[in-house]
Amino acid sequence: MNAINALRALGPIDVRNIRRDSLLGWMIFVPLVSATVLRLAVPPITTSLLAQFGFDLAPYYPAILAYFFIMMGPIVFGVLVGFLLLDERDDDTLTALQVTPLSVNNYVVYRVIIPVILTIVLMFVIFPLANLGSLSFWPLLLATLVAAPMAPLFGLFLATFANNKVQGFAMMKGSGGVLFAPILAYFINNNWELAFGILPTYWPMKVYWLLEAGQGPVWPYVLVALVYQFALLAFLVRRFNKILYQ
Repeated sequence: MNAINALRALGPIDVRNIRRDSLLGWMIFVPLVSATVLRLAVPPITTSLLAQFGFDLAPYYPAILAYFFIMMGPIVFGVLVGFLLLDERDDDTLTALQVTPLSVNNYVVYRVIIPVILTIVLMFVIFPLANLGSLSFWPLLLATLVAAPMAPLFGLFLATFANNKVQGFAMMKGSGGVLFAPILAYFINNNWELAFGILPTYWPMKVYWLLEAGQGPVWPYVLVALVYQFALLAFLVRRFNKILYQ
């Protein structure tokens, strides 16, 4: 059974489990609601701030979009995957998996690839919906491809370090502030911003900011972002496999 068959077998089950869980059911709408609110609220706020205080909010749109979309989109799907995995651990589904035609490798591939694909699709919905960015198709695709691996990365992080959904929820809230901290790098105009590079979320944000500003070189940041995320992903996959066989 290959990864496509894994999608056919597990996809409907995942959809049913997400719809049944009130927490997971509404999370997917958070980026869409955020994009709509930004579209409706930010332009009049920008106009008001400029008229009353002479402060132009427009130069900070990339920071706002990076906060809400470059990270929120992947992390939403990461939480969904992580909580589904924790549910399956609680129900001993992962143990039963080892005696089914679905191989563990195909199962892991499914859990990694699907959130990446969903993140890419979501990005091409929320960015035009917010209507605050200026990226054309190809730069937006590049920014999306760099950010998308954060989805399975965050999902496997929750699944490997939390013992249940209660711990997973606590870790989600606790790590959120840390993962979004690199947004501060947008306001630092020297090499000290690289101190945020220890956090994997910094690199996708930096790529997006460079693309929005039309500055270069962007490819070194793309390379570091992908290599760093895939290295962390490989570590988490190995750790997750150990959990499967415990």
